[in-house]
Amino acid sequence: MINYVIEEGTGTPAYMQLYQLLADDIVKNVYPYACKLPSKRVIAEETGVSVITVEHAIELLIEEGYAESRERSGVFVTYRNEDFLGAKQQTKVNRIGDTASSVSSDSETFPFPSLAKTMRKVLLDYGERILTKSPNHGCPELRDEICRYLARSRGIVVEPEQVIIGSGAEYLYGLIAQMFAEDRTVAIENPSYSKIEDVYEAMGLTCDKLTLAADGISSEELNKTKARVLHVTPFNSYPSGVTADISKKLEYIRWARNRDGILIEDNYDSELTVSRKVETPLFSMDEEAKVIYLNSFSKTLAPSMRIGYMILPASLVEDFNAKLGFYSCTVPIFDQYVLAELLKSGDFERHINRVRRNRRRKLTK
Repeated sequence: MINYVIEEGTGTPAYMQLYQLLADDIVKNVYPYACKLPSKRVIAEETGVSVITVEHAIELLIEEGYAESRERSGVFVTYRNEDFLGAKQQTKVNRIGDTASSVSSDSETFPFPSLAKTMRKVLLDYGERILTKSPNHGCPELRDEICRYLARSRGIVVEPEQVIIGSGAEYLYGLIAQMFAEDRTVAIENPSYSKIEDVYEAMGLTCDKLTLAADGISSEELNKTKARVLHVTPFNSYPSGVTADISKKLEYIRWARNRDGILIEDNYDSELTVSRKVETPLFSMDEEAKVIYLNSFSKTLAPSMRIGYMILPASLVEDFNAKLGFYSCTVPIFDQYVLAELLKSGDFERHINRVRRNRRRKLTK
């Protein structure tokens, strides 16, 4: 008996809901290792969805490494808790900056045949619309799909008007520097990605470098800084590889609330974690704290895809539009349509799952 309820009107596709329900039960050992999952037809009948919807959910389970399909036999669970625990233990003994998330190869770029197929689809479906100028904050199609993607993958629920599209993280750093120019000082991690400091200082800001300890920024230095804007990379900070634990994340949130400060959450590498548990973003941890979320598709798709996005808290949207809303979007409209289609079709998430699965395999070899 399958007691799953697929809810309508949530914004999350039925196949993604079903995938998450099945994955949760596999992790909880409801379906233990080597167990055969119920047939697609049985799942469809008992949940009230189509067999095609079930097939999409099963495909994601297989891509993620939860299960495998055996010809003429069915789908069997391949997830074991001890496999992942072993991967975590190996990560701990690596040198700082040499963690599992730093594993990279050409095989991690998005498959060219799928990208070419999507580009042809955009040319056919959008026609001369690819010649038009993009709206200043990005095209509605892409902003809508990013909202849906963040809701189902990160638990971040926002409206399209909170999404700002730009050509990579460095461009977005520049917008942030202009938005908070009157603060004059921004606190950053030390060490951190060098271009964070380069862009802020080029924009006339002073960077207060706060020492990065094993769990995040030093509490003593965080309390001493006079800055009101704090730029952090809470997951796999480059080049140290440090990931802030939950206590440190809550400390960042308290810091921002106590001084009416701004947190810049730079989550460039969070999607490629080997962990099966999704990293909790600062953005969704406290509705009252002002957190700006940054991410880019350059690492998850290909270095040539210079597309990044910034999620503003609702309280800052009006201020941003007043100060910087005149800027034209720096990403070609064609590229935006292509990315929107990759998100809509599920091809992007299947690619992410494939990369994460391969990284886990490398750790257990």
